[in-house]
Amino acid sequence: MMGINVVRLNKIQALLWVEIALICSSWGPNVAYADHLHLDVIDVVSDTTPELRQVKANETSDSAKLFKDEAGMSFYRAGGVSSLPAIHGLADDRVRVQVDGMNLISSCANHMNPPLSYISPSAVEQLTVFKGLSPVSLGGDSIAGTILVNSATPEFAAAGEGLLTHASLNTSYKSNNDERGVNVSASVANEEAYVRYIGSSVEANNYRAGGNFKPAGSAAAGRDFLDADEVGSSAFRAINHALAFGAKRDNHLFEVKLGLQNMPQQGFPNQRMDMTGNQAQQYNFQYKGSYDWGQLEAQVYHERVRHSMQFGEDKQFVYGNAPGMPMDTLGRTTGLKVKASMEISQRDFLRIGAEYQRYRLDDYWRASGTGIMMSPNTFLNINNGQRDRYDVFAEIDSQWTQQWFTQAGLRSSHVKMDAGSVQGYNNTTTGMAPYGVAANAFNAADRNETDHNVDITLLARFTPNNSESYEAGYSMKTRSPNVYERFAWSNSNGMVMNMNNWFGDGNGYVGNLNLKPETAHTVSMTAKWHATEDKHWLLTTTPYFTYVNDFIDATSCAAVGKTCSSRSDGFSNLSLSNQSAKLYGVDLSAKKELKKGGAFGGLSASALISYVRGENTTTNDDLYNIMPLNAKLGLNHHLGAWKNQLELEMVAAKNRVQAIRHEVETGGYTLLNFYTSYEWKQARFDLGFENIFDRKYADPLGGAYLGQGKTMSTDQTAPQQGVQVPGIGRSVNVGLTLFY
Repeated sequence: MMGINVVRLNKIQALLWVEIALICSSWGPNVAYADHLHLDVIDVVSDTTPELRQVKANETSDSAKLFKDEAGMSFYRAGGVSSLPAIHGLADDRVRVQVDGMNLISSCANHMNPPLSYISPSAVEQLTVFKGLSPVSLGGDSIAGTILVNSATPEFAAAGEGLLTHASLNTSYKSNNDERGVNVSASVANEEAYVRYIGSSVEANNYRAGGNFKPAGSAAAGRDFLDADEVGSSAFRAINHALAFGAKRDNHLFEVKLGLQNMPQQGFPNQRMDMTGNQAQQYNFQYKGSYDWGQLEAQVYHERVRHSMQFGEDKQFVYGNAPGMPMDTLGRTTGLKVKASMEISQRDFLRIGAEYQRYRLDDYWRASGTGIMMSPNTFLNINNGQRDRYDVFAEIDSQWTQQWFTQAGLRSSHVKMDAGSVQGYNNTTTGMAPYGVAANAFNAADRNETDHNVDITLLARFTPNNSESYEAGYSMKTRSPNVYERFAWSNSNGMVMNMNNWFGDGNGYVGNLNLKPETAHTVSMTAKWHATEDKHWLLTTTPYFTYVNDFIDATSCAAVGKTCSSRSDGFSNLSLSNQSAKLYGVDLSAKKELKKGGAFGGLSASALISYVRGENTTTNDDLYNIMPLNAKLGLNHHLGAWKNQLELEMVAAKNRVQAIRHEVETGGYTLLNFYTSYEWKQARFDLGFENIFDRKYADPLGGAYLGQGKTMSTDQTAPQQGVQVPGIGRSVNVGLTLFY
């Protein structure tokens, strides 16, 4: 598919709500032979070898960063395990992320718990990314693309071989922030059943930049001292457990996957609060089977998230007589998918299906102190927020000739949203905190909204010979607003507005009940050239253009009929409105084998180049958090079990920034990294040197630095606008893995 780096993707999964009668009638007499059972196999190809991808997996505690060697992808900085992947300049809810088939939703006013934060890198086995033109069968309600992340596929013992067992133990250390991680996995299987456990624990202190980026001193009143190069509120700790059971019978596979997360601490250097607890439970039931008419897949999943925010160790805790600002969130997501695929002719392969997702959110802030700002009521930020999605789709692949392939897909989606009545910390209608005015207006408004969305994908691929292929297509993708974009209601004061910010830009936000869904129109082309036989050289280029109608972007409060307070810290209180935007750019990747082997081993070179430009065509402003031109060059060496990579990472200066958000310009930089790995039969040693020359640089997507100080204030005592979160300085990373 265009913009997708995939080695193997079985004859695409069947996606369909099959009628109950068809399912029942197919269960018995139409059963095919067991060896016809097809399971998903999805791998990512990048210009890094598979062995070095494994080395780099040990260099990160953040699963989103496993995609860092994919052209066209960048990452909004957040907590140490919670960065937000961006595809061609669009991130967060604009990207469809599936973790083991589950479409998860961030349950936090600051989006501190995105989907990829619920799976540790050690648990990830299969990755793929669809950039731009993603098939409608792989999910809707997104406009940028689709990311699929899966844990290990089922593995069963061969007939007559007894039990099949696997186990591994991995430990890792990062010198820069004293990060310590331990990962364990174990599995046992016979011919018909398996059980697998994966556990991980990671803990880190604040990281350090490559040089001083602020004055040294006390982080805040009553807080510890921070050095001038120490990035406040960047420490974290996370614990994940995953247990899976599976059984196969004939051509049927049944799986139950259970997940448990306990994240007691995660600092956010570009947010005014920190995560002080994130407990999640996941229940995932999956079925896959082959029939003589095709394949059937069904899935039911549920996630419950209990999320808490408070001021961490580097942010001021007491304001007047208020001891902190406790914030709690309860999110519940339930999903149901039934999918199927079938050959309807020698030329055509059909996928049809349906999906249901039910989401409920309660976001409430308990009273603190006795003043008028945060008492005596519990502040109801989102009260019984509801977002239900009902989708059906059809998609057909056609192999017209040996050279020509087409795909056409259509998805219809209905998104129903609503929310209950709200209240502020009190019902005051005058003074510094007139919560009653905004609450009364919200409660009197019609909050029930239903969006009728349509997705279309049209794609054609021409393969004239064994050394080149060309692919072009068009897609129309639609995304409805999230719960916070529509239902965050309070413009009463800057303190409350500060808490609704999922951008990391330091501004305060109030939602907009009148928001319409975004609709993105994308045209894209991919050309690939490579050596005919062993692909010892490869060149791929993908230019693209996207125009978004009703793009949801920041606007002044007055522009949407709201009155918001002013502030003197350089930031602004803003709202959201439907505007329009365009994004265009190109991805380039190349690989060349320089030396095939011999006494000194094999040598190859790789290159990735990405460029994206984003403009708000309504305001003629630049779009927020657009990664500047960047490139990554690699020199790869392998000699038997020894693998090495020398990597040069180059990023241009970012001087196109969004004025309304007060986005900060950043300078260009170049980083040098080195990775090496040696593997024995039952062990592997990994060593990495990142930012070898300890380069000081501002992260272009790092957001505003709010990692310390009196973060709730909006005056001169608060962190001032103009400081960007810096990148990490030099780090020596070590990993040891034992296999059984």
